[in-house]
Amino acid sequence: MRRFDTSDPGFEAAFAAFLDEPRGSPAQVDAAVADILARVKGDGLPALLACIKDFDGVELDEAGLRVTPEEIEAGANACSAEVREAIAFAARRIRDFHARQMPADARFTDEAGVELGWRWGPIEAVGVYVPGGRAAYPSTVLMNCVPAAVAGVDRIAMVTPPGKLQPAVLAAAREAGVTEIWRVGGAHAVAALAYGAGPIRPVDKIVGPGNAYVTAAKRRVYGTVGIDALAGPSEIVVVADGRNNPAWIAADLLSQAEHDPDAQSILITDDAAFADAVVAEVEAQLATLSTAADARASWQSHGAVILSPLDASPALVDRIAPEHVEFAVDDPDALAARVRHAGAIFLGRLTPEAIGDYVAGSNHVLPTSRAARFSSGLSIYDFIKRTSFVKCDERAFAELGPPTVALAEAEGLPAHARSAAIRLNRRHD
Repeated sequence: MRRFDTSDPGFEAAFAAFLDEPRGSPAQVDAAVADILARVKGDGLPALLACIKDFDGVELDEAGLRVTPEEIEAGANACSAEVREAIAFAARRIRDFHARQMPADARFTDEAGVELGWRWGPIEAVGVYVPGGRAAYPSTVLMNCVPAAVAGVDRIAMVTPPGKLQPAVLAAAREAGVTEIWRVGGAHAVAALAYGAGPIRPVDKIVGPGNAYVTAAKRRVYGTVGIDALAGPSEIVVVADGRNNPAWIAADLLSQAEHDPDAQSILITDDAAFADAVVAEVEAQLATLSTAADARASWQSHGAVILSPLDASPALVDRIAPEHVEFAVDDPDALAARVRHAGAIFLGRLTPEAIGDYVAGSNHVLPTSRAARFSSGLSIYDFIKRTSFVKCDERAFAELGPPTVALAEAEGLPAHARSAAIRLNRRHD
C-alpha cells in the first residue's frame, strides 16, 4: 500500500508513476488467444470441444454443451428462498432503472419540407459471458441479461465455464430471461459466440466480464461482433472525512480488493489520524476475511492512501477516473458535482459501493483502467441501435438537390453528383 500527501514536493511525480503502473494480463496472453480463436473459427465444434478438454479438463460432446431447460429449472428451484427473493428484488429494480433509459422514436418535418426521424430497435442476439472461476456471480447474470431483455433482445445466449452450475446463477438466469446456456468458458467461449460452433449460433454482440483471456478474445473479435467494453481489474476510490467509522471505510476498500490481486482501492482523506485508523482496520479485517489472499495482494500492491484537502478530491478523482467512487462526507453532492470522470458515484456515508453491485438498480458493469474518461457503464443503449429516416418530396428535393451536387463535385465523386442532378433534370457529365 502506498501513502501520498499532496503537500509533498514530490507528490506529482510519484502519483503519476503510481497511476501508470500496469495492472492486468501479460503480453503472451494475446498470442495464446489468437491461436484459440483461429482454431474455433476454422474447425468449429471439434475445435471447441478440444479446447474445453485442454483448458477446462472436461470432456463434453455436442449434446452435453447445452444446459437443458430441465436442468435450469431444477437448479433454480434448488436455490434458497432467501436468495431467490433477493434475486427477484434486484431484478425488479434493474428492470425499472433500465426501462427508464429507453429513448423515444421521433419523426418530424423540417423547414425545407424534409421528413426526418429515427427509430430504436433491439439487437437480435446477444452473448453474455458469466465467469465461473473465483465465485458464483448471479449479479453478473442480472446486470447483463436484464437490460438486454428490457431492450427486447430476441436471443440471450449465456456462456459459463463447465462444472457445477450454482443454483443462484441458474435462478438469476431464469429471472433475467436468458434463452440458452452453454457449458463453455474462456477465449474459446468468445470464439463460439463470435463465429458459431456446432449448436452454438453466432451472436451480434458479446457482453460480460472475464479473465485476461476473455478480455483479449473480446478485443480480437470486435468488428465481427460488437462488445460492451474491455474490462480490467476492479477499482474503488473512497473520499472520506474523519467523521466516518474507520471500519466502514476499510470494508468498502476491501470490497473491491477481494475481487482480484490486480484490483485497486484508494482512500482520499484530509485526516491523517483517520487514515491510520482505516489502514489498521484493513489489517484487522483481512485477518478474518475468507478472500484475504486476493484482497491482501491487491491492497499491498495497488492500494493507496492520499492525504489531501477534500476540496481538491474531485480533481484527484478525475485523474484516477475510477470505476467506482464513494463520497462519504457531509455534503457529497457538492463534491460529486465537480467530478467528470467516474463510472459510478456513491453519495453519502450510507451508500457503500456494494449496494450498486447488487440491488440499487443501476448497472455494475462499469469502465475500468481510466476508461471512464471516454466511456460509460453498461446500459439499455448497449442492446439497442438507432436507424435514421429521410424522406423528400418534390419541394424538399428541389432545395436539397443542388447543394448535394455541389458537394459531390467538390469531393470528386461524379456518380454521387449524377444521382442528384439526374432528378433535377440537369445534365451531369
